[in-house]
Amino acid sequence: MRLTRRLAAANLLALVIVGCQAAAPAAAPPAAPAAANNGAAAPTAASAAAAAAGAGNCGTTKDVRIAVVTHGQATSNFWAVVQNGVKQAQKDLCINVEYSSPETFDVVRMGELIDAAVAKKPDGLVVSIPDADALGSHIKKAVDAGIPVVSMNSGSDVFQKFGVLTHVGSDEGVAGLAGGRRLGGLGVKNAICVNDEVGNTALDTRCAGFTKGLADTGATMKVLAAPTGDPIGVQNAVAAALQADSTIDGVVTMGPDGAVPTLKAIKAANRLPQVKMATFDLGPDTLQAVQSGDIQFAIDQQQYLQGYLPVLLLMLYKQYLLMPGGGQAILSGPNFVTKDTAATVLSLAQNGIR
Repeated sequence: MRLTRRLAAANLLALVIVGCQAAAPAAAPPAAPAAANNGAAAPTAASAAAAAAGAGNCGTTKDVRIAVVTHGQATSNFWAVVQNGVKQAQKDLCINVEYSSPETFDVVRMGELIDAAVAKKPDGLVVSIPDADALGSHIKKAVDAGIPVVSMNSGSDVFQKFGVLTHVGSDEGVAGLAGGRRLGGLGVKNAICVNDEVGNTALDTRCAGFTKGLADTGATMKVLAAPTGDPIGVQNAVAAALQADSTIDGVVTMGPDGAVPTLKAIKAANRLPQVKMATFDLGPDTLQAVQSGDIQFAIDQQQYLQGYLPVLLLMLYKQYLLMPGGGQAILSGPNFVTKDTAATVLSLAQNGIR
């Protein structure tokens, strides 16, 4: 079973490498430290992946330590899937991975967690970058200390300037643009973007992309700031917005934690199906709503990959100095989930993969 999983990991890496090689990158990746060759032929992507897959007895890999620091809350369904990806990579690769995050969205605390991880001198660091201004100096400390860093989820537009090797995530602007055009195509004219994590640049970018996409169809959108980690507060904020403006006919939320209370507010106001709703990211409740038609579509960034791939990439970087991406982000999404596909995706979500 372990060998099968290692082969699966190797095949996944090979697909990532092939995908990155298919498009010529615009910038070179940060320089890797020199490695002794001793006259042997340089390892190819295929041989490196095969070697990683074949280390079934752990060997020296058990001494490899990777630190993962994100801004995701422990109570979030979305981040639970990310952690499942991290845990599976740890198991498949037979390495040590330490995951940490603030209890609430708190970039100051996250910076402290990054510093604590760097102080332990791990072989690699995975980090999300929801606020470049607040976290940039902490990430630079890791890079300056010679620790290879891969970012994930948030930070696709800033990772390069901090010396981060690559980024695994969805392009939030592209996802928002496509989602806005899709919602506008359903006839929406006046929408709100419910942002329950104001200050997270990734979510701000989502709302901006959605606004632009809707504008392309002749529609408008306003951002509604909602409290973080407070479902009742989100529901009340959306209810107040709907009551204040009877012309609102579209709503988009930033994830399952905001989608569920938002849908409750729309239903309580008897505004379904007049108000068409969409959401980013997946959860069992939101997928059931997509399946029933209460939510028109969900934009999936496939966050399991955001947990799994960075750990795999840092492992192979340590062993073989391999790093796909060419200095560009490796996209895990977006992928649209609709009523036609929701049932299949729901079964995977219930297993903690989607």
